[in-house]
Amino acid sequence: MNPAVFPAPGSFVELPGGLPMPYVERGTGEWLLFVHGSLCDYRYWQPQLAGLGAKYRCVSVSLTHYWPAAGAARGQPFSWSRHADEVARFIDAFGAGPAHVIGHSRGGSVSYHVARRYPQHVRTLTLADPGGPVQQPGQSLATRPEAVNALRARAVQLIESGQVDAGLELFVDSVSRPGFWVKSTQAFRQMASDNAHTLGPQLRDPLAAYTREEAAGVKCPVLLIDGAFSPEVFHRAAAALEAWMPDARRATVRGASHGMNLARPAAFNEFIERFVSGHGR
Repeated sequence: MNPAVFPAPGSFVELPGGLPMPYVERGTGEWLLFVHGSLCDYRYWQPQLAGLGAKYRCVSVSLTHYWPAAGAARGQPFSWSRHADEVARFIDAFGAGPAHVIGHSRGGSVSYHVARRYPQHVRTLTLADPGGPVQQPGQSLATRPEAVNALRARAVQLIESGQVDAGLELFVDSVSRPGFWVKSTQAFRQMASDNAHTLGPQLRDPLAAYTREEAAGVKCPVLLIDGAFSPEVFHRAAAALEAWMPDARRATVRGASHGMNLARPAAFNEFIERFVSGHGR
């Protein structure tokens, strides 16, 4: 991990109500805001800050409840909806105008709802394997399959009983592919361990389903990125959003699964750069 990119924690924006939202940044120019997913924090986007920081002002945030300021949010509700509002407040307080927002997995869902609720803050939206179920027209309420709920409950049980590594392996492999955890870098495993305490609250706060009506309301340009080997649930969400959003396009990172921005950073960054450069100021 490059200390020039990730200095000791210290940079943060104070949100209304006093909660800090830590961030790191690199570069100058139009600004890109990166929003992490489950078990991650601002460290997740290191390959993007390193690769795109030569051309853009790249800012990566840690959502409240996550490292390095998790203690500040103790006692506060853990909610994807609240996190979406907090990201919008961060953009407002940062004072650099609307951002090119990039979200991954759970952070993709959070970013999607930022664009829905606060269109004035989002210049473009990139969703990488966005998390959350798809509500097809005429379908009954979309929820996670019971088998998925049982697996995630088991992962939380392992973590809360002190078997953190086993619980993280179970969860991470389920959203990527078998063997991903064992092959992960020490830096990734450390980050996930630092945020393992968020998995229980996350399980109790399921993501809202994507609907045609709500997706049609996102008017900014949208890029949907998936990994060629990502689990089908992510492909399903990307396909539905591509069909429902008025200004959306899709790209696939070959040879990669859910963590496509880590496994194939050059390809991922190229997709981002092409998209953003076509929708600049």
